[in-house]
Amino acid sequence: MASRPIVPQPARGEAVVGVNMHQKKNAAGADGRNRRALGDIGNLVTVRGIDAAKPQAQISRPMTRKFCAQLLANAQAAAAAENNKKLVCAKVDKVPGDGAAAVKKAAAVKEAEKKIVAKPEPKEVIEISSDNEKEEEKVKKQDKVVNKKKESPRMKVQTLTSALTARSKAACGLGNKPKEHIIDIDAADANNHLAGVEYVEDIYKFYKLVENESRPRNYMVSQPEINEKMRAILIDWLIDVHQKFELSPETLYLTINIIDRFLSVKAVPRRELQLVGISATLMASKYEEIWPPEVNDLVLISDRAYTHEQVLVMEKTILEKLEWTLTVPTHYVFLARFIKASIPDKEMENMVYFLAELGIMHYDTIMFCPSMVAASAVYAAGCTLNKSPVWTETLKLHTGFSESQLKDCAGLLVYLHSKAAENKLQTVHRKYSNPQKGAVAMLPPAKSLLPASLCQ
Repeated sequence: MASRPIVPQPARGEAVVGVNMHQKKNAAGADGRNRRALGDIGNLVTVRGIDAAKPQAQISRPMTRKFCAQLLANAQAAAAAENNKKLVCAKVDKVPGDGAAAVKKAAAVKEAEKKIVAKPEPKEVIEISSDNEKEEEKVKKQDKVVNKKKESPRMKVQTLTSALTARSKAACGLGNKPKEHIIDIDAADANNHLAGVEYVEDIYKFYKLVENESRPRNYMVSQPEINEKMRAILIDWLIDVHQKFELSPETLYLTINIIDRFLSVKAVPRRELQLVGISATLMASKYEEIWPPEVNDLVLISDRAYTHEQVLVMEKTILEKLEWTLTVPTHYVFLARFIKASIPDKEMENMVYFLAELGIMHYDTIMFCPSMVAASAVYAAGCTLNKSPVWTETLKLHTGFSESQLKDCAGLLVYLHSKAAENKLQTVHRKYSNPQKGAVAMLPPAKSLLPASLCQ
């Protein structure tokens, strides 16, 4: 069997120059001492114009569509150059005349081609942008187009309808009416830690949600021995007791809330109605006051109609029926907030409390929730004192009621104001006729709010 000579392959990175180079290397490395590992498997390509002795640095580029297209274009350009070379050689061979001259021309053409090919091509740096950058560029282009459209001057065509509307608003004074500013009523209390400015809005939202849970229902139909007049007499007397003991307003409103809730769940004999009022006052005083009145004081003020033990037994009975629930949003809770939202003076504040106490004394207001009675008292007081504007955006925001929603309840309070001077129950009227209270009870009521049904 014939043996074939083993031809060593050039090392990785060396260009294949010619057969003579291989023969010299075979002669030098015949002894096997310069033998190297397999480095070329036929994947090296000789590039003209690049020195084969110097290893070229490998350039790794990410394979993108643009890069693939560039490689394809380079391959097509190389193929076209090869074709042009063949055409030039064919033309030189066909030139008539001296053969030596033709050979010289062909040699000159080859040298020119070598010079052209040997010139290194400039390396192109391909920047590959991510998809996010492309999307951002698209968004920027779209924004520019939109901005150009917005900036493009267009003449606004004024129609007849728009002209008439503008004239009507101008005639009514609506065209130049500025938007009312909402006042921050808690700004003055920002440094007062007891005011709880951070939580006050959430607190009143909660009060609005739960006020109907502690709201007494219409209970007179279930009370065989008690009527609305008896209740009014009891409340009138308790307001007088409240003044004599100099209790806080919170105590008064909580007392009335306890009485109404207890009468809603239990029928009470007429002879025990005052006892219910005394026990409710004792409970509210313990809850709200620092120094509440003693049981014996309440027994004495009731002209000893009940004993010490009877007051305590009734107190326990009321707590059991109410399931020990005394933390409820009363009228006063909302009055304090809504008065603050009205940015009042002292006269306005006294008028609001006067109308509110007239309202809670009469059973007719039980059909309205506490927040509506409080808001209606503020609205009716503003109308009585001719405030302008009566119902501001600040009040609308904090009360949650519009002016139209308060008409019925405010009309009832104004009606009670108009009848207060001639009513037999004079405690509230006398209390607010005092100059210390601004004598607001003596002011004429806002007759514009009186409903037609109550004027007759």
